[in-house]
Amino acid sequence: MKTPEQVVADIERRLSKHWHTAIAGGDPSFPHAFPLGRLTRAALEADYAAVHARTIQWQDWAKTRGLDLAYENRSVKGTSQVVPTHLGVDSLDRAAAIVGGAWPSRLERARHRHRVLQERYPQIADHDRALRLVDQYTPLDFDLLTTVADWYLADPARAGLGVTPRQVPLPGVHAKWLQAHTKGVLALTGLNDLGLRPAHPSRIHFTYLDPAYRATGARVHDSATVDDTFTPAYQPDVVLISENKDTAIHFPPTPGGIAVEGHGFGGRTAAAFAWLAGAPRLFYWGDIDRHGYEILNGFRADGLPVTSILMDPRTYEAYERYGTDTDKNGAAIKPGTPKPLAHLTGPERTVYLQLLDTGHSGHRRVEQERIPLTAAFEALGL
Repeated sequence: MKTPEQVVADIERRLSKHWHTAIAGGDPSFPHAFPLGRLTRAALEADYAAVHARTIQWQDWAKTRGLDLAYENRSVKGTSQVVPTHLGVDSLDRAAAIVGGAWPSRLERARHRHRVLQERYPQIADHDRALRLVDQYTPLDFDLLTTVADWYLADPARAGLGVTPRQVPLPGVHAKWLQAHTKGVLALTGLNDLGLRPAHPSRIHFTYLDPAYRATGARVHDSATVDDTFTPAYQPDVVLISENKDTAIHFPPTPGGIAVEGHGFGGRTAAAFAWLAGAPRLFYWGDIDRHGYEILNGFRADGLPVTSILMDPRTYEAYERYGTDTDKNGAAIKPGTPKPLAHLTGPERTVYLQLLDTGHSGHRRVEQERIPLTAAFEALGL
């Protein structure tokens, strides 16, 4: 039989999954009966004293919170005993009160924002999604969101101006804010596009690694801009995309090689260059942490058939002792919920899941700088 703590975790999972649909009216997730677990007859008879003690615990716990228990009669060594089977939670607000923390105030805020969205933006196609989008907005950001949405709705033709985010003439709305909250504006306005031009074309920066070429004294570092005419100094046989700039710049001499400085999630920019995407040997090397594997998956999802190096279980085991449990800002790296990441290989997924596991005792991040560049060169298998 589950403990109260385990069922509270079940309640919070249901809250997390359904709170927005319940408030928007599309999913009556409460009331709900949470199962306490059902022991086999053999287990029940083996230690009924413990079951009885847990029953008393549940009765006291439920009574103090005004909750109801459902029971069933079970046969225990020829006697009939009443055993609780489910805990009934009658409402979304009762569930939030049980879980506690920020949940009660979160629901109050969500209901207020739902009223605002209903009254001011009847064109919203999906209220559930819109409510979830604005959930974590600060009051200031929510006010800015409605300001921007109202500006576009006042004249929908503004979506066709073709300006950059920095050129949108709205006081207090800066480019980075608008770029970060475009989905929210689209959700409120019902527009398909805000018509914003990129502030500048995407670029890649890279380093020529071929020793024969570098002996000529020609330029070592180069860049290329998407949709611009460009041909590298030589067609590479080997391309290594590295998330760390210094790693790409200082990678060992590699015949026919080019080291590309990575630029975060997704590989659409790199994929735009045929000479890069079509390299006979295309590699990716990132940190051994959750973001490293999510970036790797993003490159493959965007059409770059990269092979990872030094991101396998053996490498993690060899260099884990050099790892860290804080991110670049000094915040603790915590376990988390894995994403599907359909493009990871079996060994890559093994490490990814290990790093996110709550029971994992090793470091959750091994920066690629902690691994010698000579080991990376050897991993290319040239």
